[in-house]
Amino acid sequence: MPLTTRITETLAQHGLRATPIRRQVLQVLLSKPYALSSNDIEQELGSAGIDRITLYRTLRTFEQQGVIHRVVDATDIIHYASCSVDCTEHAHHDNHVHFKCNACQHTYCLNQVAIPPVVLPGRFQAQRSDLLLSGICNKCQPSQPAAH
Repeated sequence: MPLTTRITETLAQHGLRATPIRRQVLQVLLSKPYALSSNDIEQELGSAGIDRITLYRTLRTFEQQGVIHRVVDATDIIHYASCSVDCTEHAHHDNHVHFKCNACQHTYCLNQVAIPPVVLPGRFQAQRSDLLLSGICNKCQPSQPAAH
């Protein structure tokens, strides 16, 4: 599906108006295979003339509506990634592992790797679960020498 179609359908599916800023921010998030900070998004938007307050409001709206989710990556900087198509404001389904590359410093959503269930003791009740693995991503792995 073309990116412009996916953007239009995602916004419609979540009951959001397709304003220029929402389209631009979602395009940036969908065009990267890794999570982005608000500063990264702002730099990607470049001279689009979007002020930070509008960007933060857009990100907050997207998060509340299940369009994006926060990614934990062992820094104090919030990163965002697009959600799977099944997510809504009432049913967030991004229960997956995140992977932080020690080489490129990008944090990837590993959608195909679910966070395993954890049985908590007593009256503990989890409201959110995050699992972050770190290492070297597939793009940063050294190339294998040719076999002789």
